[in-house]
Amino acid sequence: MAGAMTTPVARPEIGPPRSSVGVIGWARANLFSSVTNTVLTFLGLWLTFKILWGVIDWAFVTAMWNGPDGRYISGFHIWQLFTEPWAIRSGAPCRAEGTGACWPFIANKFPQFIYGRYPVDQRWRVDVALVLLVVGLVVLMVPRIPGKVWSAAFLFLVFPVIAFWLLSGGGLLGLPVVKTEVWGGLLVTLVVALVGLTGAFPVGVLLALGRRSKMPLFRWASVGFIELVRGVPLITILFMSSVMLPLFLPSGVTLDKLLRALIGVMMFQGAYMAETIRGGLQAVPRGQSEAADALGLSYPQKIGLIVLPQALKLVIPGIVNSFVGLFKDTSLVLIISLFDLLGIVQLNANADPAWSSPTTNMTGYVFAASVFWICCYGISRYSQMIERRLAAGETR
Repeated sequence: MAGAMTTPVARPEIGPPRSSVGVIGWARANLFSSVTNTVLTFLGLWLTFKILWGVIDWAFVTAMWNGPDGRYISGFHIWQLFTEPWAIRSGAPCRAEGTGACWPFIANKFPQFIYGRYPVDQRWRVDVALVLLVVGLVVLMVPRIPGKVWSAAFLFLVFPVIAFWLLSGGGLLGLPVVKTEVWGGLLVTLVVALVGLTGAFPVGVLLALGRRSKMPLFRWASVGFIELVRGVPLITILFMSSVMLPLFLPSGVTLDKLLRALIGVMMFQGAYMAETIRGGLQAVPRGQSEAADALGLSYPQKIGLIVLPQALKLVIPGIVNSFVGLFKDTSLVLIISLFDLLGIVQLNANADPAWSSPTTNMTGYVFAASVFWICCYGISRYSQMIERRLAAGETR
């Protein structure tokens, strides 16, 4: 029929050009949007390649490994470090010009990096304590495993007693006494970090509550302690606890050097954690406290059941940041002659002439840095998982 209207036909939607979306679109918009950006992009790629290839060349290609027949060879033979870890017993092969990392140094000194000078025949005690710690942490930290209350009671009440008895000796079963002077390596790092954090947390909570207290005596004492400790570096606290503290003790009374260091670390970290927790307490709405007062809750009930759980949830990143900082600051105990992981690596690299080579120090430092990075990164990732779980019901 003439003049009849035709029904429009819907055309399929056409997406944007491939060159403007996805990785290609992002690269064109951010990396190659102008001549200047293009030049800077290629310059950055070239620098990245040079740095990465330098690391790969030093750590793998020209690195010294030990061959299966004891020959001194270099190249991509990482498996030989584990199949024949004692083939090279000195740093002589690592002194050759152009040699990269000296991995046999790590293989030969690895037990000392873990145990320090702990007696060889008694190192099983350190292993048992470490296994108990790992099992307790797994049960406590994995959400799907039940029994959190019992695992927490074990870690904070039972395990410290068992670990102290295992590591120090003596007691009912008559284990040989091992003085803390021979402890070292990763053992000292974990002891200082774990004991320091465990002790600093209640100290920080008490100081934070004391600083917000309406009682002038507690408030002034808390403020004075926090400002005094936060005004000096940790190395000063360690030095004072090791050198000055014995001068104030009664005649004939002595404290173990490691114990003095632990007390200093707990007090120092507690002052910093107090400010972190105080920030969380101030972030809790005032109505929460008023509602608790309206319900007739006592002050301990109000703080322990209402205010503090909400405050700690808000400051998880700050608490984790404090723990990461403390874990790395354990290296400062070297100033009072306690050899942690970094200290024992430095001692073996510099004091053992058999392993003296241009690359031994760097290899040891890279190994220590890798251990610290793995531990700190794992702590950070776990804290992020906890934050996501606790924030599951929040509106974003």
